[in-house]
Amino acid sequence: MGMFKYSITLVSFRKVEPLEDTLARLSDQGYSAVEMYGEPEEVDIKKVKDALSTNRLAVCGITGMWGQVSKDRWKRKLLSTDASLAAASEKYVRDCVRMCNQLGGSVMNICLFSDDLQEFDRNHGTIKLEDKDRMTRKTLPLLRRLCREATDSGVELVLEPLNRYSTPYCATAQDALAIARKIDDLGILLDTFHMNIEEDSFEGAILSCHNFLAHTHFADNNRKMPGFAHIDFHSIVKSLQKIGYDGYVSFEPSLTDRNYEDYTKGGLEFLKGLEEATMCPSTAVSV
Repeated sequence: MGMFKYSITLVSFRKVEPLEDTLARLSDQGYSAVEMYGEPEEVDIKKVKDALSTNRLAVCGITGMWGQVSKDRWKRKLLSTDASLAAASEKYVRDCVRMCNQLGGSVMNICLFSDDLQEFDRNHGTIKLEDKDRMTRKTLPLLRRLCREATDSGVELVLEPLNRYSTPYCATAQDALAIARKIDDLGILLDTFHMNIEEDSFEGAILSCHNFLAHTHFADNNRKMPGFAHIDFHSIVKSLQKIGYDGYVSFEPSLTDRNYEDYTKGGLEFLKGLEEATMCPSTAVSV
């Protein structure tokens, strides 16, 4: 019996088929939990809860849809210098936390998007540490307030580093740690897709976050399910076992059509087999 709990993000299926069809198919594949996409205005709570109950699925948390344009045409950017955008982003977190609580979830990810940076080369450039610190320091009071409110609702906010092509202000485990150490009740979410771009070492990033790591997103380097490209998930699983991680491994693949069953089931079986093999080295692992 492994330590990990397995889930998959429903945002991967939003443009593929109706939610009810996805839940039924995931349940048949062996999933016991899903991660709801963070679009509270689009979610009929009762309808979703009924579909979850029918398919014996739990909700582990909410995937924040950061950097996305809302129905009101504003972008979700907690680091924006535009007060109206920052306020709308703050309200968005509260709405997602409420939905998470209603669906029985326990985590929601925070990503620190900012206004577009003038003359910043995202292909080659990085933000200086002092510039990161100056920008993120401005949002600490807001994050503290949101964390307190989320905790009161039974939800943990988790800070997710994204690669520099998404947002350069919180791109690595060390960036996230520098913020999490200053805020009570703020956890960290590590995403293998982003880690593959930014981290020197999967093991080093995971071990450094061991006191804060509360959730994970798993995808291979090409956004496919684990085991379908070249990320070293053996090292990742071993590192998570080393810190005694017993939270969710939540898959976040990129899907294009309804022909995904072998793919999503294969990735789940690959990780389960890899976890078992890492605990019992004689066990073979294959997709």
